[in-house]
Amino acid sequence: MKYLLEALLPRLYPDLCFLCVPHEGKQDLEKSIPRKLSAWTEPGVRFCVIRDNDGADCRALRRRLADLCAQGGRPETLVRIACQELEAWYFGDLAAVARAYGRDEDDFAQNARRNRFRDPDAIDQPAQALAELIGEFKKLSGARQIGPHLSRENRSASYCALLSGLDRLRDELIREGR
Repeated sequence: MKYLLEALLPRLYPDLCFLCVPHEGKQDLEKSIPRKLSAWTEPGVRFCVIRDNDGADCRALRRRLADLCAQGGRPETLVRIACQELEAWYFGDLAAVARAYGRDEDDFAQNARRNRFRDPDAIDQPAQALAELIGEFKKLSGARQIGPHLSRENRSASYCALLSGLDRLRDELIREGR
């Protein structure tokens, strides 16, 4: 996720500074949220926690992460869930995938109309589905390749929810003159 965000966020939000803090899996993330948020003392900083859903109950997971943020003294933290995996966001913008892998955008658009890929967030095991679609696919190199091409236009509801939340945080910072 870190590689995708580092390619995407500075392009979509060029006036904002970001620090992506990777974790060694879901358990490490959840264990560290209260500790890291409470230890951060820089004023005016906004936080966003993003995690893959991986088949969990999305709403329950979001509530649990929000509770951990509140335990860390940051109840205003933006919590977003990538449904089911981050790679589903790529299916929301198959033109970006086509550009990243030097493929014909029309061929990828035809695949987008297939029922299986119509709702990106409902794709079971999107990383595996992406490998079937383009051939060899590795998550880290895929994030590096596709991230620079993803746009705001995306059919993934969870991707759009992330950008909507980040837009709100950006607007808050602008109102505060930061």
